[in-house]
Amino acid sequence: MITSLQSSSFTVKVDSLGAQLSSLALDGREYLWQGDPKWWPRRAPILFPIVGSLRGGQAVSEAGPCRMGRHGLARNLEHTILRQSTDSVLYELVSSAETLRQYPYPFRLQMCYRILKPGTLETRFSVTNTGTLPLPFVVGGHPAFQVPVGQASGEAFTDYSLHFSQEMTCSSPMLAETDGLLDFSRRVPVLNHAAVLPLRHSLFDHDALVLEKVPDRTVTLRGGKSGYGVRLDFADFAYLGIWSPAGEAPFVALEPWTGCSTATDEDDCLAHKRGMRLLPVGETAEYAFTITVF
Repeated sequence: MITSLQSSSFTVKVDSLGAQLSSLALDGREYLWQGDPKWWPRRAPILFPIVGSLRGGQAVSEAGPCRMGRHGLARNLEHTILRQSTDSVLYELVSSAETLRQYPYPFRLQMCYRILKPGTLETRFSVTNTGTLPLPFVVGGHPAFQVPVGQASGEAFTDYSLHFSQEMTCSSPMLAETDGLLDFSRRVPVLNHAAVLPLRHSLFDHDALVLEKVPDRTVTLRGGKSGYGVRLDFADFAYLGIWSPAGEAPFVALEPWTGCSTATDEDDCLAHKRGMRLLPVGETAEYAFTITVF
């Protein structure tokens, strides 16, 4: 079921299947990728309780074996609306026999989308451990944005750049060719004492870029001609994934993560993954990021 939120000329739509964004429009311009299956059928899935992949799709844990596909299970399940107003909606997903077969931990996941002001949307994750063992999890967002942004005419993918708040020198771990795991010992240079990363499709020849220690945990996608763009602020998230499919896909995903895909230097214990949080019994953890379109 699609739910619509609105504030002035800013309209947001969210799908209860996966509790994922399905539209971000300002002044009639659509900013969110619209899920063309030619390139990628999704739009902005939420990632829980893992980001990326497990080795062979499996891991061991204190509660038993975990068997999950890429990015976990929440994005594929129907979420229940708990509360809705003109400018916010709160969803809930609770563990079930279906989730426990994949991830043997009781949990409650709430997703709140709230318009803070016209053009700015907050996405908030709330994870509660309803079981009897510490809950291992990470969360992440995967919003993808049209490039050209806002359906601007006369622009190309290469007219856009990613802007950071400070100059930095950074590289991204590569994906291992055999199993698709992150290899932190093999890295691709991304920026060298620079604050602007011009977009080009070849950036994604090795799949996603994975950045750590992004200054101020903010990034802005901006068109050089139209001036249209998107700003992502992700103070609660240690990693930024940047992704577009191989080829000439007309979008880029800006993904805040608290953890990342299994790495080649890690074992198969879920609790040992980078960024994994072990949430005590009965406690709740919250993480939020904002998207601002202009």
